[in-house]
Amino acid sequence: MRAVRCNQHGLPDTLTVETLPDLHPEAGEIVIDVKAASVNFPDVLIIQNKYQFKPPLPFTPGAELAGIVREVGAGVMRVKPGMRVAAYTAQGAFAQQARARETDCVVLPDDVDLALAAAFTLAYGTSYHALVDRGALKSGETLLVLGAAGGVGVAAIQIGKILGARVIAAASSAEKLAFCREQGADEIIDYRNEDLRERVKALTHGQGPDVIFDPVGGAYAEPAFRSIGWRGRYLVVGFANGEIPKLPLNLALLKGASIVGVFWGDHMRREHAIADTEFATMVDWIKAGKLLPVVTKRYPLDATAQALDDMMNRRVTGKIVIEP
Repeated sequence: MRAVRCNQHGLPDTLTVETLPDLHPEAGEIVIDVKAASVNFPDVLIIQNKYQFKPPLPFTPGAELAGIVREVGAGVMRVKPGMRVAAYTAQGAFAQQARARETDCVVLPDDVDLALAAAFTLAYGTSYHALVDRGALKSGETLLVLGAAGGVGVAAIQIGKILGARVIAAASSAEKLAFCREQGADEIIDYRNEDLRERVKALTHGQGPDVIFDPVGGAYAEPAFRSIGWRGRYLVVGFANGEIPKLPLNLALLKGASIVGVFWGDHMRREHAIADTEFATMVDWIKAGKLLPVVTKRYPLDATAQALDDMMNRRVTGKIVIEP
């Protein structure tokens, strides 16, 4: 089988595509014929050795996928060969075959679009966990989403609207903001050309947002946090900007605000029963037509480096997938 390999840490152009032996499962595992693998910003960081999860070299990047079960290991009961599944694997998804623990798989209906399923697990799992579990977002509250045109940002817009929030989307271009409008954003902010803090103040009539969803970090974090409302919740989702900001803690005191960490990967590992319930809720939303995962671009396996470079340089909106 063919797989993308990271043989040395570096930028996407250092990746190679190689032919490797077919995979076989260990006890409790399954092997999946990958039909689509989602590209996420942590993939860009992992290959540079800049992420919390640091697999030993060499490795195949890619954290989430969807496909057809090829083989199951000893002790696997719920999943059988031929089933369609989505899986979160942490690594190994950018390949024609991948291994996953049975506990990290979601069985899919036969008619599901596997590219959409691949785009669902990490982005929508992260955003649901952030907004519902960590942020306690309520109907009628105001949600500010930074980096709103990215994968988790779009998921946050959609989930925020389902929960009944007023959603303000902030992004870096008119094209991206138009996309956010299509996903349901009530208001938009171009933070490349507008003063983020002043625009948030105007849109909230000086009250500030109740919840801020921040997967970006960097220079926009402090003005966003300064805009937060009384008892607001600032959700630290990631640092796509590459810079970890230093937030003024005196504002947390003065506004009774909370700075809340969101680490979905460990949430999945430590609190799998809760995560299962969260996914069941979102699947019900999809079946009811309330939630629609969006795939905006698809790449072949040989173009994985280009896909990661496009993600890194923010050339694409929404979710993108590799189709081996």
